[in-house]
Amino acid sequence: MDDARPFAGIDVVEFGQFIAAPFCAQMLAEGGARVIKVESPAGDPVRHLAPLAPGETRHFISRNRGKHVLPLDLRHPRAAAVIERLLARADVVLTNFRPGLAARLGLDWPSLAPRHPRLVVGNVSAFGRRGPDATLAGMDVVVQARSGLMAAGGRVQNGVPAAGDAPIADYACALMLAFGIASALLRRERTGRGGEVDVSLLMAALVVQNNSMVRVESADGPDHAAARARLAELRAAGRPCAEQMALSPQVRTPGMVNVYYRTYATRDAAIAISCVSAGLQRTLMRALGLADELHERPTTDPGAQARHYAALRPRVEAIVAGRTTAEWKRHFDAHGIPASGVKLPLELLDDAQALANGLLHDLPHPALGPVRVLAPPVGMDGSGFRPAPPTPPFGSETRAILGALGFTEEDVASLVADGVTRETGPGR
Repeated sequence: MDDARPFAGIDVVEFGQFIAAPFCAQMLAEGGARVIKVESPAGDPVRHLAPLAPGETRHFISRNRGKHVLPLDLRHPRAAAVIERLLARADVVLTNFRPGLAARLGLDWPSLAPRHPRLVVGNVSAFGRRGPDATLAGMDVVVQARSGLMAAGGRVQNGVPAAGDAPIADYACALMLAFGIASALLRRERTGRGGEVDVSLLMAALVVQNNSMVRVESADGPDHAAARARLAELRAAGRPCAEQMALSPQVRTPGMVNVYYRTYATRDAAIAISCVSAGLQRTLMRALGLADELHERPTTDPGAQARHYAALRPRVEAIVAGRTTAEWKRHFDAHGIPASGVKLPLELLDDAQALANGLLHDLPHPALGPVRVLAPPVGMDGSGFRPAPPTPPFGSETRAILGALGFTEEDVASLVADGVTRETGPGR
């Protein structure tokens, strides 16, 4: 066992698909855990999203490295014996089943705790386990809509709110789950008992909106009530979504929105700046050759602030538009102003800063050749987290995994013949 790796010696069984549970399991594997990913005989659905080789897709590789795959038909009567042997060796079980399925399969904490009290069970749900939406299925785009995250993003396509390409709620949920698992394992180290970690995509979507998830009743209560009433009127009248979204309270001040915390068009592209403190705001004005009169004569009148910064905004925009992004970047850097040109995601795969900090990893894939992926998101001294290798091909380790669980060659052959498991590539 490698003592430098935080999850060395930890056995994880992942009953996961898509993103949240699989990405969490990948992070645990990068920290030294041995992860067995249980997939249906058809394979994780992401294996079939534009495959580049049988069962291998960008989506699968991005969150399923460093694992050992066991195909298993969980509904088959003979699967229970395989699951029980997996659980007997496991420290952690991860699930993101549809609501109610974990309980029906006996893989929820109340079912497992009496037999495996040291087990840590991590469960991902869409909307949480209680309340009117608890039994509903949901994925990232649905949760972004339900949580307000989609509206907060401000993106509109064809007249309706739209999510960005990044499944924010899914990945935030994976990080929350990983923190919860690490916390439960730490508690087990102290107390000897396992437990349950419960996370939801809804909570993850709210966490990334934490700045907006505050209501000071004395200050915000009447405004929020009025906004809800007006929103009901607009919906009853069938008004456009953009008009409805405009009712979202602005948590940033007029100075932030208009001048100090925003993206500007430059001569050739765009640049973002962040000047939150008064000192940085004064520095920005000097760098632009302007002055903000409210720095010397501040006012608490919201209307006066809004009018002032609405007038200052076009002056700043005109100045920034006169130089290229690179020119402004050098100028702002020299003044200590946080700023960056707007990059496309594909540019980051060759970004000098990302490469210098080891944020990317070149994965030698046996079927696809070199694949550049993200390195482990957490750094730890002593190589506690290491980039994980590609997960072996679907079905290729079935015999070895079941053998390690105590099944004989004849047992394995029978399980394959009965369709409980398989040794070949994923079916459809």
